[in-house]
Amino acid sequence: MDSIRVSKVERVVCTKSGATKLGTVHLIAHHLIFRYDEETEKEMWVPYPIISLVSRLPQTLQGQYPVTFHTRTFETFSLSFSKDKDATDVFESVKELTVATSVSQLYAFFYHPNPPLPTSTGWSIYSPRDEFMRMGVGSRSKAWRFTDINKDYSFCPTYPARLVVPTRISDTTLQYASKYRSKCRIPILTYLHWGNYGSITRSSQPMVGITQNRSIQDEKLIEAVFQTHISPESRASNTPVYGATTTNLIIDARPTVNAVANSAKGAGTENMDHYKDSKKVYLGIDHIHTMRESLGKVVEALREADSVLASIKTDLSDQVSTLSVLDRQALRRSGWLRHISAILEGVVICTKNVHVNSSHVLIHCSDGWDRTSQLSALSQLCLDPFYRTIRGFEILVEKDWLSFGHKFLDRCGHLSSDKFFQSPGDSANAGGAEAFLASVQNRFASQNHLKETSPVFHQFLESLRQIQRQFPDRFEFNERFLHQLYYHLYSCQFGTFLFNCERERRVGDVDSLPPSERTISVWDFLNSPPEMALNVNPTYNPSLDDPASHTPDADMGVLFPNPKDVRFWNELYGRTDEEMNGRPYVAQPRETPGTVETLDDDLADADRAVTPVLIPPSPSSKPLAQSMRSLSIGSKGATATSNLTVPSASSPSSVPDSSFPSPARTENNLAFGSSTAPSRITRIPSPSPQVNRAARAKLPDFQPSTSVKSLWGKLSSNASAAFSVVQDTYANVAKDFMGGNEGELSSARTAELRDRDTPNVWGEDLSSPVSTSPSRGGLASLTLPVAANPWATPRTRTPPGLEDNPWDSVRSPPRQYDPDPESLTSSSLPPDPTVAHPVPRSISTSNPKGTTNITASRKSSVVVTPTITNASAPASSSIDPLGVGLL
Repeated sequence: MDSIRVSKVERVVCTKSGATKLGTVHLIAHHLIFRYDEETEKEMWVPYPIISLVSRLPQTLQGQYPVTFHTRTFETFSLSFSKDKDATDVFESVKELTVATSVSQLYAFFYHPNPPLPTSTGWSIYSPRDEFMRMGVGSRSKAWRFTDINKDYSFCPTYPARLVVPTRISDTTLQYASKYRSKCRIPILTYLHWGNYGSITRSSQPMVGITQNRSIQDEKLIEAVFQTHISPESRASNTPVYGATTTNLIIDARPTVNAVANSAKGAGTENMDHYKDSKKVYLGIDHIHTMRESLGKVVEALREADSVLASIKTDLSDQVSTLSVLDRQALRRSGWLRHISAILEGVVICTKNVHVNSSHVLIHCSDGWDRTSQLSALSQLCLDPFYRTIRGFEILVEKDWLSFGHKFLDRCGHLSSDKFFQSPGDSANAGGAEAFLASVQNRFASQNHLKETSPVFHQFLESLRQIQRQFPDRFEFNERFLHQLYYHLYSCQFGTFLFNCERERRVGDVDSLPPSERTISVWDFLNSPPEMALNVNPTYNPSLDDPASHTPDADMGVLFPNPKDVRFWNELYGRTDEEMNGRPYVAQPRETPGTVETLDDDLADADRAVTPVLIPPSPSSKPLAQSMRSLSIGSKGATATSNLTVPSASSPSSVPDSSFPSPARTENNLAFGSSTAPSRITRIPSPSPQVNRAARAKLPDFQPSTSVKSLWGKLSSNASAAFSVVQDTYANVAKDFMGGNEGELSSARTAELRDRDTPNVWGEDLSSPVSTSPSRGGLASLTLPVAANPWATPRTRTPPGLEDNPWDSVRSPPRQYDPDPESLTSSSLPPDPTVAHPVPRSISTSNPKGTTNITASRKSSVVVTPTITNASAPASSSIDPLGVGLL
């Protein structure tokens, strides 16, 4: 072919997954092939449509000319050439072979398997009449009928030729109703439930507009759909029956703001005042552009990890295979799992309304071919066990994705673009006029179809993978089957996913056969015996789907997935589960209560606790029982950077387990000290939000693993060790300076080195000596340290600089000295006759609300106990409000 400038280049260095090997590059009409010099290595075949980005880099210090390839299967490899001409020829050849101007140039129109595949029925595997009759249309229920109004695709070009509509609605009414729906996509039946007469219908958004237009025909059509369960065996018009279901839902998959905003463009959402016996639900699933950007952030994080591995392979060549540099925080920030969770939430709503409420669901988004297909197909997978078989799943994809007009050609971007081929010398070598014309052409000509690309079907497969992982015994196909389907979605080897609607597949040009007769269906390949043997799930148990089963765990074959139990499909991204999702959490029995702090992550971690940071234990001056009773930490201030509970050195093996619930689950936590939940772990706000936010942001990076060595974990361990040495040094210097007394006085003197956030255990005696300072800003649960009374007993004055720990993140507030009555009466100066001296008594204060009791102690350490009830008498004029002994 003229597009191939060079067909073979030898002595090329290929770098992939941290491994560098020598081989030969071959360029053929539809594949890039790299053959390794080592015969033990398998050849690498890369179809051109699967290439997503190619970058030609400048010459390296070793004199190589690298060309980096990124694929839609989330793989990255680099080919380094010894000559600049070879690199340029390969780059330009791949560019011309990848960027196509017509679908007929893709590999599917030239692929002829040898030997031929044993089956050739893939294009006819789905028959609308057979499938809807299997559901009971025309037999079990006569409230639905087939119509040929779209047999020549003139009624709606993006709908299938055979449609199922309510029997009570004539074709004339359908013609009028089509004018009120975007792209004439009226509500059409896609599923009739086997357990009752509940149904799932799908459509596009109504053309409401700013003037709040309405259509009587559309209202009558939806009303007929929602009444098909009333006397379904009769074709005659029915009157409403008392007690009939009224939970019929119109599900708008869009966010509310987006749905209302479309009114400015002449579309919008239904006015529920005109639709009887139904309610509307907004699911808040974002549009295709947000999904494209979200997956782009995931891809960026994966590419950054690959580049880091490539840059450090020379320094840590023996550890590259076990080193993890993937930023899981960047994966969470992408929001990809949050979008999948939102889809699964909508699936649960549809499934419950059809199966539990025996009602109907009408699903639509904007045009009814992206989010609508996702929700409809996933709901049917949960409702009908037939669609969880291999043949049933193939029929489901043909029905809800291919025949109902999902735009595979536009969403997958099979034709590619020059934008995805980057060369640093293009703009430098071109003249000013040529560069300007090229930029204008790229902006207005070649990027129009790129705005329509979005990983909608990929998102459907990954959502299905979540359900398959939660119910591993309920699917006949395994993970490999879905992975193969994803690969051939972009390989363009088969004609199944190359077009936007059924009409484009079934109707050919004037001088050519239709594509369904010129290409091979992907189902023929997946149904071949070698593939079937690899794609069957060995743990599949169809007896679990028996609707007549009466076992305790029987569910009648209907699945209700957990929308919060979502994880990255690590096999698809070519990573390990631990690398992308972290170590699985195993609940351990808690020995002592501890403080819990909310981690602001997305819904992916809502039901999964994060492994706590294990800080080395520190020696404690108190016994273990007393330390655990007061929830205090030893001299090493673990709370200097986070609120994690660390045991004392007397019990180094007992590390309390810390969990981080989702924000939604911690909103109803009671305030500290609530009498209604005495045994509940309560969140304590940290006095240093900046430090805590930084600690939370980096928390998942500190998770060590057995098989994956985290680079960030090594750095954090060194920092923690250095921090511990500094604190030990400070504690020893302070101890030596103050005489090293091991008695009770030493405990009082070293109170500043102990934990400041030390609340009393529930039920502790309130009369125990405590000292505190009033909180401000409404933070009743914020505990602040206060030094002991300096006038309580004569002692040697400690030089400044040793009382406050300079490395502690929680600084002590300025001391407020309270004069001791004993010191006032025992003074050598004569008493002032103008001042009334009170009788010596113990100092006890209480604030007006009675939330804190303060008592000065001379020998005990500082302990703060917030209380709920007022333990002292009501405030009066005879009570000293400041506790200074002056009335």
